[in-house]
Amino acid sequence: MAKKKTNNSTTNKQTNLVDDRKKRARSVVRQLKKLFPVAECALHHHSAFQLLVATILSAQCTDERVNQSTPELFEKYPDAEALKNSKQSDVEAIVHPLGFFRNKAKNIRAMATMLVDEFDGKIPLAIESMVTLPGVGRKTASVVLGTWYGIPSGVVVDTHVRRISNLLGLTSSQNPDIIERDLIEILPKSEWIEYSHRIIYHGRATCIARRPKCTACGLLKHCLRVGLAELTE
Repeated sequence: MAKKKTNNSTTNKQTNLVDDRKKRARSVVRQLKKLFPVAECALHHHSAFQLLVATILSAQCTDERVNQSTPELFEKYPDAEALKNSKQSDVEAIVHPLGFFRNKAKNIRAMATMLVDEFDGKIPLAIESMVTLPGVGRKTASVVLGTWYGIPSGVVVDTHVRRISNLLGLTSSQNPDIIERDLIEILPKSEWIEYSHRIIYHGRATCIARRPKCTACGLLKHCLRVGLAELTE
């Protein structure tokens, strides 16, 4: 009997935690919509293919730096067929400023080749198929499916989403996979795409990692300030 009571107690605590996070999430989402009524992907692109390439290149690199290199890349290789037929050295030269340029060039060329050979040059709309492409993980697939096609396949967890979701008390994990599961559980599916975009905007404009503008933060009343000793001017 004692063991059963313990299990029931644990279940109740977990249920209460989820319910509390759902309430917090609703308030956060409402405020984010007021702060950033229009939130778009920061990676410049004009097609789903370009967004896919740019997202692969953005690994361990800022969107701003990616946007500096992709105009030349897309001018020379506007679609999967063109990128498939490219030379590794030529692509490396263009993406060199982005770091890990050899591996990134290899990945986007291999991705383009697989798109042409196995998907007729079209991006598959099932996340299970997208993640079979070289260089494409769940996060990259979710970015493309959500941003270009409006398909909420998950919640994109980048460094901003990881850090700020913890500060807001919506998760207590540092693991992106666990954070995504936590957010999927408490956010309405209709908000999965825009939540990430708006949190990223907020992270760049106000909740800056090394110098957060707490006193000017529109989410301050929702923030638990985990790890922040005091308000920062």
